[in-house]
Amino acid sequence: MTRIPVSKTPKVYVGGAFIRSESGRVYPLHDAKGRFVANIPQCTRKDVRNAVEAAAKAGPGWAGRTAYNRGQILYRLAEMLEGRAEELAGALAVDGAVRKRAALREVEAVCDCLVHYAGWADKFEQVLGSTNPVAGRFFNFTVCEPMGVIAVIAGDAAPLLGLISQVVPAIVSGNTVVAAVSQAHPYAAIVLGEALAVSDLPGGVVNLLTGLREELVPTMATHGQIRGIDAVVTSAEEARAIEAGGAGSIKRVRIREAADIDWLDVEAHESVWPIRDFVEFKTVWHPVGA
Repeated sequence: MTRIPVSKTPKVYVGGAFIRSESGRVYPLHDAKGRFVANIPQCTRKDVRNAVEAAAKAGPGWAGRTAYNRGQILYRLAEMLEGRAEELAGALAVDGAVRKRAALREVEAVCDCLVHYAGWADKFEQVLGSTNPVAGRFFNFTVCEPMGVIAVIAGDAAPLLGLISQVVPAIVSGNTVVAAVSQAHPYAAIVLGEALAVSDLPGGVVNLLTGLREELVPTMATHGQIRGIDAVVTSAEEARAIEAGGAGSIKRVRIREAADIDWLDVEAHESVWPIRDFVEFKTVWHPVGA
Protein backbone atom coordinates (compact mmCIF):
# COMPACT_ATOMS: atom_id res chain seq x y z
CA MET A 1 0.00 0.00 0.00
CA THR A 2 1.34 3.42 -0.97
CA ARG A 3 1.63 5.73 1.98
CA ILE A 4 -0.10 9.11 1.73
CA PRO A 5 2.17 11.73 3.36
CA VAL A 6 0.78 13.97 6.08
CA SER A 7 0.56 17.42 4.54
CA LYS A 8 0.88 20.63 6.54
CA THR A 9 -2.22 22.65 7.38
CA PRO A 10 -0.92 26.22 7.74
CA LYS A 11 -2.31 28.24 10.63
CA VAL A 12 -1.70 31.75 11.85
CA TYR A 13 0.20 32.44 15.07
CA VAL A 14 -1.82 34.54 17.51
CA GLY A 15 -1.47 34.75 21.27
CA GLY A 16 1.09 31.97 21.37
CA ALA A 17 -1.28 29.51 19.68
CA PHE A 18 -1.94 28.31 16.14
CA ILE A 19 -5.43 29.16 14.94
CA ARG A 20 -7.45 29.03 11.76
CA SER A 21 -9.04 32.23 10.52
CA GLU A 22 -12.19 33.20 12.41
CA SER A 23 -14.25 32.84 9.23
CA GLY A 24 -12.69 29.54 8.19
CA ARG A 25 -11.85 31.01 4.78
CA VAL A 26 -8.60 30.18 2.99
CA TYR A 27 -6.84 31.05 -0.25
CA PRO A 28 -4.59 28.65 -2.17
CA LEU A 29 -0.81 28.86 -2.47
CA HIS A 30 0.81 27.33 -5.56
CA ASP A 31 4.42 26.61 -6.40
CA ALA A 32 6.34 27.91 -9.43
CA LYS A 33 4.83 25.20 -11.63
CA GLY A 34 1.30 25.95 -10.58
CA ARG A 35 0.97 22.95 -8.29
CA PHE A 36 -1.07 23.30 -5.12
CA VAL A 37 1.03 23.73 -1.97
CA ALA A 38 -1.34 24.67 0.84
CA ASN A 39 -4.41 26.64 1.84
CA ILE A 40 -3.44 29.86 3.63
CA PRO A 41 -5.83 31.21 6.29
CA GLN A 42 -7.69 34.31 5.12
CA CYS A 43 -7.97 36.34 8.30
CA THR A 44 -10.74 38.83 8.97
CA ARG A 45 -11.37 41.97 10.98
CA LYS A 46 -12.37 39.73 13.90
CA ASP A 47 -8.96 38.06 13.75
CA VAL A 48 -7.31 41.49 13.93
CA ARG A 49 -9.35 42.39 17.01
CA ASN A 50 -8.53 39.05 18.66
CA ALA A 51 -4.82 39.52 17.89
CA VAL A 52 -4.88 43.02 19.39
CA GLU A 53 -6.42 41.61 22.58
CA ALA A 54 -3.67 38.97 22.76
CA ALA A 55 -0.98 41.60 22.17
CA ALA A 56 -2.43 43.94 24.79
CA LYS A 57 -2.54 41.11 27.34
CA ALA A 58 1.10 40.21 26.68
CA GLY A 59 2.27 43.83 26.74
CA PRO A 60 2.79 44.52 30.47
CA GLY A 61 4.77 41.33 31.03
CA TRP A 62 7.01 41.90 28.01
CA ALA A 63 7.59 45.58 28.80
CA GLY A 64 8.32 44.65 32.43
CA ARG A 65 11.25 42.40 31.50
CA THR A 66 14.71 43.86 31.72
CA ALA A 67 16.21 45.22 28.52
CA TYR A 68 19.03 42.70 28.87
CA ASN A 69 16.55 39.82 29.02
CA ARG A 70 14.72 41.02 25.91
CA GLY A 71 18.07 41.13 24.13
CA GLN A 72 18.84 37.57 25.24
CA ILE A 73 15.50 36.35 23.90
CA LEU A 74 16.03 38.00 20.52
CA TYR A 75 19.55 36.60 20.28
CA ARG A 76 18.26 33.12 21.09
CA LEU A 77 15.65 33.52 18.35
CA ALA A 78 18.45 34.33 15.89
CA GLU A 79 20.22 31.13 16.96
CA MET A 80 17.05 29.12 16.33
CA LEU A 81 16.42 30.62 12.90
CA GLU A 82 20.05 30.02 11.92
CA GLY A 83 19.51 26.35 12.70
CA ARG A 84 16.33 26.30 10.59
CA ALA A 85 17.83 28.24 7.68
CA GLU A 86 17.19 25.50 5.12
CA GLU A 87 13.54 25.19 6.15
CA LEU A 88 12.98 28.94 6.08
CA ALA A 89 14.73 29.28 2.72
CA GLY A 90 12.55 26.50 1.35
CA ALA A 91 9.46 28.34 2.58
CA LEU A 92 10.63 31.53 0.86
CA ALA A 93 11.33 29.70 -2.40
CA VAL A 94 8.27 27.45 -2.40
CA ASP A 95 6.22 29.66 -4.73
CA GLY A 96 9.10 30.41 -7.09
CA ALA A 97 9.39 34.09 -6.15
CA VAL A 98 13.11 33.66 -5.38
CA ARG A 99 15.73 31.00 -5.98
CA LYS A 100 16.97 28.90 -3.08
CA ARG A 101 20.38 30.64 -2.96
CA ALA A 102 18.78 34.08 -2.74
CA ALA A 103 16.38 32.75 -0.12
CA LEU A 104 19.31 31.53 2.00
CA ARG A 105 20.89 34.98 1.79
CA GLU A 106 17.63 36.50 3.00
CA VAL A 107 17.49 34.12 5.97
CA GLU A 108 21.07 35.02 6.86
CA ALA A 109 20.10 38.70 6.77
CA VAL A 110 17.12 37.91 9.04
CA CYS A 111 19.43 36.34 11.63
CA ASP A 112 21.84 39.29 11.38
CA CYS A 113 18.94 41.70 11.89
CA LEU A 114 17.87 39.89 15.06
CA VAL A 115 21.42 39.94 16.44
CA HIS A 116 21.74 43.64 15.60
CA TYR A 117 18.64 44.65 17.54
CA ALA A 118 19.40 42.21 20.36
CA GLY A 119 22.55 44.28 20.83
CA TRP A 120 20.54 47.52 20.96
CA ALA A 121 18.13 46.18 23.60
CA ASP A 122 20.07 47.52 26.59
CA LYS A 123 21.74 50.41 24.78
CA PHE A 124 19.09 52.41 22.92
CA GLU A 125 17.96 54.07 26.14
CA GLN A 126 21.38 55.69 26.56
CA VAL A 127 21.23 57.04 23.00
CA LEU A 128 17.62 58.19 22.88
CA GLY A 129 17.20 59.27 26.52
CA SER A 130 18.97 62.26 28.02
CA THR A 131 19.65 64.40 31.05
CA ASN A 132 18.49 67.95 30.51
CA PRO A 133 20.04 71.15 31.92
CA VAL A 134 17.43 73.33 33.62
CA ALA A 135 17.50 76.73 35.34
CA GLY A 136 16.60 75.64 38.84
CA ARG A 137 17.28 73.22 41.66
CA PHE A 138 15.98 70.23 39.75
CA PHE A 139 17.44 67.15 38.14
CA ASN A 140 15.65 66.72 34.81
CA PHE A 141 15.91 63.59 32.66
CA THR A 142 14.08 61.93 29.77
CA VAL A 143 13.49 58.18 29.49
CA CYS A 144 11.99 55.96 26.77
CA GLU A 145 8.84 53.93 27.28
CA PRO A 146 7.06 51.48 24.93
CA MET A 147 3.89 52.72 23.27
CA GLY A 148 1.88 49.49 23.49
CA VAL A 149 0.43 47.54 20.57
CA ILE A 150 2.02 48.31 17.19
CA ALA A 151 0.53 47.21 13.86
CA VAL A 152 2.94 46.09 11.16
CA ILE A 153 1.81 45.95 7.54
CA ALA A 154 4.46 44.11 5.55
CA GLY A 155 5.17 44.30 1.84
CA ASP A 156 5.73 41.54 -0.68
CA ALA A 157 9.42 42.21 -1.36
CA ALA A 158 11.75 40.15 0.88
CA PRO A 159 8.69 38.82 2.73
CA LEU A 160 10.64 37.39 5.67
CA LEU A 161 13.44 39.95 6.02
CA GLY A 162 11.04 42.87 5.52
CA LEU A 163 8.68 41.47 8.17
CA ILE A 164 11.47 40.92 10.71
CA SER A 165 12.96 44.35 9.94
CA GLN A 166 9.65 45.95 10.88
CA VAL A 167 8.73 43.74 13.84
CA VAL A 168 11.99 43.53 15.80
CA PRO A 169 12.66 47.30 16.26
CA ALA A 170 9.15 47.59 17.68
CA ILE A 171 9.35 44.73 20.18
CA VAL A 172 12.91 45.36 21.40
CA SER A 173 11.72 48.35 23.43
CA GLY A 174 8.83 46.46 25.02
CA ASN A 175 6.02 46.95 22.50
CA THR A 176 3.93 44.07 21.18
CA VAL A 177 3.05 43.59 17.51
CA VAL A 178 0.13 42.53 15.34
CA ALA A 179 1.46 41.97 11.83
CA ALA A 180 -0.28 41.56 8.50
CA VAL A 181 2.31 39.53 6.57
CA SER A 182 2.94 39.49 2.83
CA GLN A 183 -0.26 38.68 0.96
CA ALA A 184 1.54 37.29 -2.10
CA HIS A 185 4.23 35.30 -0.26
CA PRO A 186 2.86 34.30 3.16
CA TYR A 187 4.38 30.85 3.62
CA ALA A 188 7.66 31.97 5.23
CA ALA A 189 5.68 33.84 7.91
CA ILE A 190 3.81 30.60 8.67
CA VAL A 191 7.14 28.84 9.30
CA LEU A 192 8.37 31.85 11.31
CA GLY A 193 5.35 31.50 13.57
CA GLU A 194 6.26 27.86 14.19
CA ALA A 195 9.75 28.99 15.26
CA LEU A 196 8.36 31.73 17.51
CA ALA A 197 6.12 29.22 19.25
CA VAL A 198 9.09 27.20 20.52
CA SER A 199 11.31 30.19 21.27
CA ASP A 200 11.58 32.08 24.56
CA LEU A 201 9.48 34.95 23.17
CA PRO A 202 6.27 35.05 25.25
CA GLY A 203 3.04 34.27 23.43
CA GLY A 204 1.20 37.35 22.25
CA VAL A 205 4.29 39.54 21.82
CA VAL A 206 4.28 38.85 18.06
CA ASN A 207 1.05 37.91 16.29
CA LEU A 208 1.11 37.04 12.59
CA LEU A 209 -1.95 37.32 10.36
CA THR A 210 -2.28 36.15 6.77
CA GLY A 211 -4.97 37.32 4.38
CA LEU A 212 -6.04 40.11 2.07
CA ARG A 213 -4.70 43.60 2.73
CA GLU A 214 -8.00 45.25 1.84
CA GLU A 215 -9.64 43.35 4.73
CA LEU A 216 -6.94 43.67 7.39
CA VAL A 217 -5.42 47.12 6.84
CA PRO A 218 -8.52 49.31 7.43
CA THR A 219 -9.19 47.66 10.79
CA MET A 220 -5.56 48.05 11.82
CA ALA A 221 -5.61 51.71 10.82
CA THR A 222 -8.70 52.54 12.86
CA HIS A 223 -8.43 50.21 15.87
CA GLY A 224 -8.36 52.32 19.01
CA GLN A 225 -6.09 50.03 21.01
CA ILE A 226 -3.34 50.02 18.37
CA ARG A 227 -0.97 52.86 19.23
CA GLY A 228 1.21 52.91 16.12
CA ILE A 229 1.45 51.60 12.56
CA ASP A 230 4.51 50.70 10.52
CA ALA A 231 3.24 50.17 6.97
CA VAL A 232 4.85 49.34 3.65
CA VAL A 233 2.33 50.51 1.06
CA THR A 234 1.91 49.85 -2.62
CA SER A 235 -0.16 52.89 -3.60
CA ALA A 236 -0.85 56.48 -2.63
CA GLU A 237 -4.50 55.57 -2.02
CA GLU A 238 -3.54 52.96 0.56
CA ALA A 239 -1.17 55.42 2.25
CA ARG A 240 -3.92 58.07 2.50
CA ALA A 241 -6.36 55.54 3.95
CA ILE A 242 -3.88 54.49 6.63
CA GLU A 243 -3.02 58.09 7.48
CA ALA A 244 -6.70 59.00 7.75
CA GLY A 245 -7.45 55.99 9.95
CA GLY A 246 -4.43 56.74 12.12
CA ALA A 247 -5.44 60.38 12.52
CA GLY A 248 -8.97 59.46 13.45
CA SER A 249 -7.83 57.00 16.14
CA ILE A 250 -4.86 59.14 17.27
CA LYS A 251 -1.97 56.80 16.59
CA ARG A 252 1.57 57.25 15.32
CA VAL A 253 1.96 56.28 11.65
CA ARG A 254 5.10 55.43 9.71
CA ILE A 255 4.55 54.84 6.01
CA ARG A 256 7.06 53.81 3.36
CA GLU A 257 6.61 53.07 -0.33
CA ALA A 258 7.48 49.50 -1.25
CA ALA A 259 9.33 50.65 -4.36
CA ASP A 260 11.70 52.78 -2.26
CA ILE A 261 12.92 49.98 0.04
CA ASP A 262 15.85 47.63 -0.40
CA TRP A 263 15.71 45.45 2.70
CA LEU A 264 19.16 44.01 2.02
CA ASP A 265 20.65 47.50 2.34
CA VAL A 266 21.60 46.94 5.97
CA GLU A 267 22.96 50.43 6.65
CA ALA A 268 19.63 51.99 5.62
CA HIS A 269 17.50 49.92 8.00
CA GLU A 270 19.51 48.60 10.93
CA SER A 271 20.06 51.45 13.38
CA VAL A 272 18.60 52.91 16.56
CA TRP A 273 16.19 55.16 14.63
CA PRO A 274 13.57 52.48 13.82
CA ILE A 275 13.40 51.84 17.58
CA ARG A 276 12.83 55.54 18.21
CA ASP A 277 9.82 55.58 15.90
CA PHE A 278 7.73 53.58 18.37
CA VAL A 279 8.77 54.71 21.83
CA GLU A 280 7.36 57.53 23.91
CA PHE A 281 9.53 59.95 25.84
CA LYS A 282 8.77 60.73 29.47
CA THR A 283 10.50 63.67 31.15
CA VAL A 284 10.95 63.53 34.91
CA TRP A 285 11.66 66.48 37.23
CA HIS A 286 13.31 65.64 40.55
CA PRO A 287 14.14 68.21 43.25
CA VAL A 288 17.78 68.55 44.18
CA GLY A 289 18.88 69.81 47.63
CA ALA A 290 16.81 71.41 50.34
